[in-house]
Amino acid sequence: MSQINKISVHVDGGSRGNPGPAALGVVFGAPLNKSYSNYLGIKTNNEAEYSAVVFALQKLKSLLGKNNLKDTEVQFFMDSELAVKQLNYEYKIESPNIIPSFIKIHNLRLSFGDVKFTHVPREQNKDADKMVNIALDENTQKDSLFG
Repeated sequence: MSQINKISVHVDGGSRGNPGPAALGVVFGAPLNKSYSNYLGIKTNNEAEYSAVVFALQKLKSLLGKNNLKDTEVQFFMDSELAVKQLNYEYKIESPNIIPSFIKIHNLRLSFGDVKFTHVPREQNKDADKMVNIALDENTQKDSLFG
């Protein structure tokens, strides 16, 4: 029997304007202990949240390699109750812009042993939120310098 690896992931997506300039933040817990941020362009908050989950699952696949995925349980922590309920199949997705990302996430989930989504208060997701703001601030500075 294989060893089950458990990885916690805090993700956040944010948009200034909704829709507006958007970014994602991903923070992997032990044993990876890595953080990422990425500017997404103009998106809604919900689109940015979904982009963060897609990014995290794709990054995990590249970090862990194919052989370890089925023995890996991924626990996501997000401060978007809407996204969590949609990803847990409790809420219907109303926005057609979200459906492609939802399908991507569904297909990526199949690679792992288990993927769970948990809603947490914003205070418990500060590190991922910080990564979002780093990407947004860097992009805003570029726009003001060259815009």
